[in-house]
Amino acid sequence: MTEAMQLVKKKLVCLIGELAKFAKEYKDLPTLAFTHFQPAQPTTVGKRASLWLEDLLMDLEDVDYQLSKAKLLGCKGTTGTQASFLELFEGDHEKCKMLDKKIAEKMGYEESFPVSGQTYPRKLDSQMLNTLSLIAQSAYKFSNDIRLLQHLKQIEEPFEKSQIGSSAMAYKRNPMRSERIGSLARYVIVDALNPAITASTQWFERTLDDSANKRISVPEAFLAVDAILSLYINVVDGLVVYDKVINQQFMREIPFMATENI
Repeated sequence: MTEAMQLVKKKLVCLIGELAKFAKEYKDLPTLAFTHFQPAQPTTVGKRASLWLEDLLMDLEDVDYQLSKAKLLGCKGTTGTQASFLELFEGDHEKCKMLDKKIAEKMGYEESFPVSGQTYPRKLDSQMLNTLSLIAQSAYKFSNDIRLLQHLKQIEEPFEKSQIGSSAMAYKRNPMRSERIGSLARYVIVDALNPAITASTQWFERTLDDSANKRISVPEAFLAVDAILSLYINVVDGLVVYDKVINQQFMREIPFMATENI
């Protein structure tokens, strides 16, 4: 999981860089802000993008936190007491601790869990997938905003030359990448419940009902987030901004905005 989270971080940093470029490029382009999806006070396209960026920066902080406290189970024995190793080391507790330390270092970790049952605490899986869920939530919000902006014809996700909008209506320009982000994000958000339930239903030192669920839910969450970030980067890299449409819609609402400072 640690290596997988490092790969997620790498792609997340790349996405933040691309989105920051977009926000900077359009920081001075006025546009309507929406509250309740009704025209509100003015903002800029870049300022709106900074909202998406802020979410991702919060996610990056959480990823860094999870990586900073990564620990290995170590060598704790069948119930976490290290009894068999203590026997081998003739009752020398320090040697047991040293064994844990050397195993952790060999695997690239600075430390191992000081206390465990048969397995590492399953709360770790829950914490890791909660972090992935946060990334999915950020991506979902972005994808919904892009879908709405594309309906308004203000901003459009990339649309390939040979792309067909619909099998029955070829003229359509469906935001299929953003829709795919939303679909995968929904899966990850719900999938994060799996390790939470597993962690809360473990009996004493360990029960095996964690195994099959963990082998499905954890890898698939990482794979889904990897796909989400790839799609997110692709969309941001190819966003098309229709500034004339944005200005036209903006000017249409100006008389109503005049009741407040503009």
